[in-house]
Amino acid sequence: MNAFILLLCEAPFCCQFVEFANTVAEKVDRLRSWQKAVFYCGMAVVPIVISLTLTTLLGNAIAFATGVLYGLSALGKKGDAISYARIQQQKQQADEEKLTDTLEGEL
Repeated sequence: MNAFILLLCEAPFCCQFVEFANTVAEKVDRLRSWQKAVFYCGMAVVPIVISLTLTTLLGNAIAFATGVLYGLSALGKKGDAISYARIQQQKQQADEEKLTDTLEGEL
């Protein structure tokens, strides 16, 4: 059942003879990445909670992995160290300027 739902949501062209496949795919496409992540991970965890066996774990691993990938995409791109250091340096310079302005104002 989970595999059919995952296939229906992610690859509706494989279910082209199912009448409601395109409407389901359109509704899923409107969801945000974090919502898809919660849906797919929740969809994978429910059978594991019901029956914890090796086949259940292996069978739901792909749905869980899909949820993890959507979750990572919801977090966004990680910035590189150079741009992070530049932002920190700009913040530090702004703080130093504020400090010197307040010290000059007191004198």
